[in-house]
Amino acid sequence: MLHNLKALYGYKLAATNGEIGHIKDFYFDDYSWAVRYLVVDTGSWLTGRLVLIAPYAFGHLDADSRTLSVKLTNAQIEHAPSIDTHKPVSRQYEQDYYSYYGWPGYWSGGGLWGMGGYPVLLPAANTFGARMDYVHREDPNLRSAVAVTGYHVETSSGDAGHVTDFKVNDRSWSVRDLVVETGHWYAGKEVLIPTDKVDRISYPESKVYTSLSRGYSQYRRPPCGLGLSLTAWSR
Repeated sequence: MLHNLKALYGYKLAATNGEIGHIKDFYFDDYSWAVRYLVVDTGSWLTGRLVLIAPYAFGHLDADSRTLSVKLTNAQIEHAPSIDTHKPVSRQYEQDYYSYYGWPGYWSGGGLWGMGGYPVLLPAANTFGARMDYVHREDPNLRSAVAVTGYHVETSSGDAGHVTDFKVNDRSWSVRDLVVETGHWYAGKEVLIPTDKVDRISYPESKVYTSLSRGYSQYRRPPCGLGLSLTAWSR
């Protein structure tokens, strides 16, 4: 099922023996376009400390109670490696984090989740070399969804608007689309840009770049009724 990330902010996190806080942000990988962690504000439980929870621990997502269950105990979360959310997440931190929980690293092996026990989405055959380069990088390409929201989208024919949200598959936790508010060029309507059409994200410029143009040949309305998807962008 597809979800808007923005709608998940504020969801309560329920560990196996009690509530641990609420969702404050998501860290996604802009190489494979997958949610790698959610950021939890623990409130009074850990005196406002922020902790990361990886999708390996995700359980049931209940929209009625706005709760995501996680398959971890309060004690496991409390004693996990601490993180400074004001600094980039390093590969060394990830290795320590995954080792603590006994999970296989998503950065090893092929597919969206490496050799782990999560749904595996195999990459195209010609991406193997690029994948190996990614595996050995010290920078794991993790970006804050909150920070990227508001970035302008630069196409081959000019500014297309700004990012307002992300469409995410809750089975694989892959980021499928960027939701973009178009501004004056299309009467402020929202459109979806598939993440496989994104060329790069420039953090110094606060921009998302795509070689697609603002031209299009047809629209379709997503199942949730949010905005429009450009099903055939012109290059």
